[in-house]
Parts: sequence; structure tokens; C-alpha cells
Amino acid sequence: MSTKEMKQEVTEKFTALFGDGATANYFSPGRINLIGEHTDYNGGYVFPAAISIGTFGVARKRADSLVKVYSLNFETVGVIEFSLENELVNTPEANWGNFVKGYLLKLKEAGHAIQTGFELVIEGTIPNGSGLSSSASLELLVGTVVNDLYHLGLDKLTLVQLGQKVENEFIGVNSGIMDQFAIGFGEIGKAILLDTNTLKYELVPAEFGDYKIVIMNTNKRRELADSKYNERRAECEEALKRLQTKLEITALGQLTPTEFEENRALIGDVTLEKRAKHAVYENERTKLAKTCLEAGELQAFGQLLNASHESLKNDYEVTGIELDTLAETAQGLPGVLGARMTGAGFGGCGIALVKTSEIEAFISKMSATYLEKIGYDASFYVATIADGARKL
Repeated sequence: MSTKEMKQEVTEKFTALFGDGATANYFSPGRINLIGEHTDYNGGYVFPAAISIGTFGVARKRADSLVKVYSLNFETVGVIEFSLENELVNTPEANWGNFVKGYLLKLKEAGHAIQTGFELVIEGTIPNGSGLSSSASLELLVGTVVNDLYHLGLDKLTLVQLGQKVENEFIGVNSGIMDQFAIGFGEIGKAILLDTNTLKYELVPAEFGDYKIVIMNTNKRRELADSKYNERRAECEEALKRLQTKLEITALGQLTPTEFEENRALIGDVTLEKRAKHAVYENERTKLAKTCLEAGELQAFGQLLNASHESLKNDYEVTGIELDTLAETAQGLPGVLGARMTGAGFGGCGIALVKTSEIEAFISKMSATYLEKIGYDASFYVATIADGARKL
């Protein structure tokens, strides 16, 4: 569905639910991470980009303190309604509306008093549970809507940081800042090399020439809060603590591979060593990826994608048969420079760098292999790198 068609559909639904009157339109993208997986909460680099699929919204201010929200993706849930005055708490019946509540609560805690409510209708094109960051897309959509409707004048970084607080403190997922940052700061045709330690970032042209990024969706739902995500994070924190008995570091991302190898015996646990090794080596791969893209060395960039997947499979153990089938099958097909899982893992999506002329054959072969091995279909889409969250 085009942006124009989506705009029309969401506007018509808004009018049917809340009546005529002046409204404003907003869009917040999803994101892919080219490389740099599970490095963000380890104080390393990530290399994400905003993509053209995301969350579209139509909104209007109200005169009272009620907030009314509706999603075309969850029509059976209906209109979710709550008061700004005393109902900004996480409840099961609020469903996806908890992200809206959470953002409003975090704004309030930061000293931004919003006296009146609003109506909001949304529709997302990000497959739910795909690992393309539908939750961060929604958080930044809400931030963009409220910032505009109430003329708060908040900058992108503030909106991004509030989104992460919603995820961590209100929803209860201990995620890093990468998703919100990519969605807030994305620019068309550019990836973001972000140092998660300092939040310094560079926009790097993501020029792939005769190749395109193909997103490969396992169609296995991946619930971050229920996954082993928090467990991996805790394992890395423990590995860091053991390294700190000798090293003056505050994050695994501060170590070079050489420094890690010289000191890994301090960890004294095979599993924890593997987790830390991934964080350190993946961080190095991410910095190299930027150099490769700037130099137009796409073959070398593809090899980094393959190495990333191997590390995520063997050292971090977050892939699973679905993601491994996609990445490893893709790596062996004609016209593919590299492939890996992207996102938190345990389902969700992979990405492959595929020659444009081979994409049709690639999707056909991948679909058949995946169906045969896994028993249900994968989905494929060509990624377009897009602008960040904005008013349309």
C-alpha cells in the first residue's frame, strides 16, 4: 500500500470513529540494523538505518483530558480510552495503548505538562514480532505526534531517549537505544554509525550499486520481553564485572579483539567468554563495515555480514533454525554478497545483500528451501532506506 493510500485509509477510519475536523498526519519508520547486533547495551557501535515500512498516524487534540487511540492492525481491540489525570499505568486491557500511556507518563515525569488529550488512529506496515522494531516505531510516532500537537519543542535526541525509557521502564524490556535512535535520526539513503557509549553518530552513505538489501522474515513471532534477551544482557554484565577485576573499562565495547584475547581468562566461564567475545568482535566488524561502505568494498562488507551471523549463532546463540536456514541458504546463492540475522534474534528477520538482477530467482529459491525445511512460508521485501519519524 502506498503512503497516499494508507493516508486515505487511516483518515477515513479516523473520521468514522471521531468525526470530521482538522487532523494532522505523521509517519514513523521501522529499522534494520546492517551490522552491530547486541552491541548497543555493551557500549559498542551499531549501524542501523530507517526503512520505508513503518507506522502511519492521524491525530487531533481534544478539549478534555481523555486520550482515545485505535489501530487498524488490532481492530478487535477497538478504541482504547484513558484519562491523562489518573490512568497512565500499564494494564493488560490497554494492549498496544500501553506504549501511548508510557510515552505520556515519561513526558510528564520529564516536566512536560500536557493538560488535554487527543485522538489518534494508526496503521503499521511492519510485520508484528518481526524484529524490525514496531514498538520503537510506535514510540517515536507518539513522541512526534505529541511534540507537534502541544508545541513542546523537543529535539530528536530527547524524543529518542524518552522512547527508550518507555521500553525499559514502562513496558519492561531492557533494550538499548539503537532502535529509537535509528527511527528518530534516519535519513534517506544513509545508515547511522552510532557509538552507543557517547551517542556520537555519523551518517554514512548506504550505496549498494547493483545490489539491494532484501529483508527475509522468518514469520516466527519474536517477543522481546519473553525471549532470552535479558538473559544475554545479564551474561554480558557478569563477563564485564569479571574483566573489571583487572581492566579499567566500563563496557565490553571498549575492548579491542587483541585486548579481549589477552584478558579473556579473567572471565573463567566458557559461556560468558563466548558472550563477551561476540560483543567485542561484533563491535570491530561494525567499525570495519563503515570503512568498507565508504570505500565501496561491497564484497568485504558482505563477508562481515556472514561473520556476524556465524558469531550470533555460535557465540551468542540467538539465531535458531529459522534464522539459520534463511541466512545460510542465502549465503550460498548466486548474486548474494552476504546474509545474517538482524534484530534481537529468536525469530524475526534476516537481511541479505543481493544483486538486483538475481532478486526474483533468490526469493523463489529461498521460499522453496524455507518451506521445505521449516514447514511454513517466509516473507521477503526489498528494503528502501528512508527518513526518520516526522510530520507529513
